[in-house]
Amino acid sequence: MAITKEYRRERIKKRVRKVVSGSESTPRLSVFRSNKEIYVQLIDDLNGHTLLAASSSEADIASKKATKIEKAALVGKAIAAKALEKGIGQVKFDRNGYLYHGRIKSLAEGAREAGLKF
Repeated sequence: MAITKEYRRERIKKRVRKVVSGSESTPRLSVFRSNKEIYVQLIDDLNGHTLLAASSSEADIASKKATKIEKAALVGKAIAAKALEKGIGQVKFDRNGYLYHGRIKSLAEGAREAGLKF
């Protein structure tokens, strides 16, 4: 059986999810990357709640003329601003099986620049 990209990503995702678990004080920052947009959530795994979310389809980010990598950095800064406003300064980064380069790396660096620690 040939290993597809989706199957490989699911295996990585399960392997990481065994170790990375978010709480209310240090939530899990989960990233989903589609072909057009990028979405990020802060998740409390103990209670099963999404605390905050941001995406590149939000009006203020979508209206800007930028590449997908630049928009990912803006999404990182947006989620960091929302988190710091709510009193969350520390998160656990869950790249969701994606490789740490391109849009995922840009999002993480944007969040770090805006003040999130992970």
